[in-house]
Amino acid sequence: MMTDLLTEAFKKAQNLPEDIQNELAKQLIQDIESEYQWQETLEQPQSSFLDELARKALNESSQGKTKKIGFDEI
Repeated sequence: MMTDLLTEAFKKAQNLPEDIQNELAKQLIQDIESEYQWQETLEQPQSSFLDELARKALNESSQGKTKKIGFDEI
């Protein structure tokens, strides 16, 4: 079921030129897909998520893609 606000937005959008409607639709689809990805990320156990970030950081470090800096350099 669509909310009243989303229904109103679609009603307003239908009066726009076709190229603008297509751009709005593309952006909305991208936003929806990003939201689904974000929700999936939040549903992962934190330890798994943090382990993945740690592995990525260690991998980048071993490939020389990182450099040591102090807190005052961030």
